[in-house]
Amino acid sequence: FTSDRDGNLEIYVMNANGTGQTRLTNSGQADFNPAFSPDGTKIIFTSTRSGNAELWIMNANGTSPTRLTTNMAIDSGAVWSSTNRIAFASRRDGNLEIYAIDPNGANLARLTNNTTPDINPDWSADGTKIAFSSFRDGNFEIYVMNANGSGQTRLTNKAGADTQPDLR
Repeated sequence: FTSDRDGNLEIYVMNANGTGQTRLTNSGQADFNPAFSPDGTKIIFTSTRSGNAELWIMNANGTSPTRLTTNMAIDSGAVWSSTNRIAFASRRDGNLEIYAIDPNGANLARLTNNTTPDINPDWSADGTKIAFSSFRDGNFEIYVMNANGSGQTRLTNKAGADTQPDLR
C-alpha cells in the first residue's frame, strides 16, 4: 500500500490482519501504485525519484529498486499479468494510452491509440485480456481488449464515469 505518513508517498507492506506494517521505500520522492509480480518476489511501482513519474521494479522486501522506463512523460498505474507482462498508462506519445512491456524493459508495445485518455489497465487472470478505462466516447467507460491491443470492445455505456476495472 501507499502512505504519506512519513511526509511523502512511500510504499509499505503489511500482513492481512494489519500487523507487520513495514516501509519498503525511502526515496525522498513520491513512490506509489505498487503491484506484486505473479510469483510475489518483485513489486512494480511508480516513482518520481528520477524527476518525473516512471516505472520501477524492486524486490518484494524493498531492496534493489531498478528503473524500468525512461522518458520525459508520465508512466503510471502498472499491473503485472500472470504471463509476466506489465501493462501501464503513459503519456509518452502526448496522450494517456495503454502500453505493455516485459519486466526487463524489452518488447514495449503501445496497445491503444486515441485522442482521449486510456487509463487504469487490469489483466484477466489468464493474461489474455486487458480491461481499461477510456474517454473516447465523451466520458470514461470500461473497455476490454486482447493482450496485443486488438479487439477493443466497450463494456459499459452509461452517463457517469466508469473507471478502474478489475478482471480477476
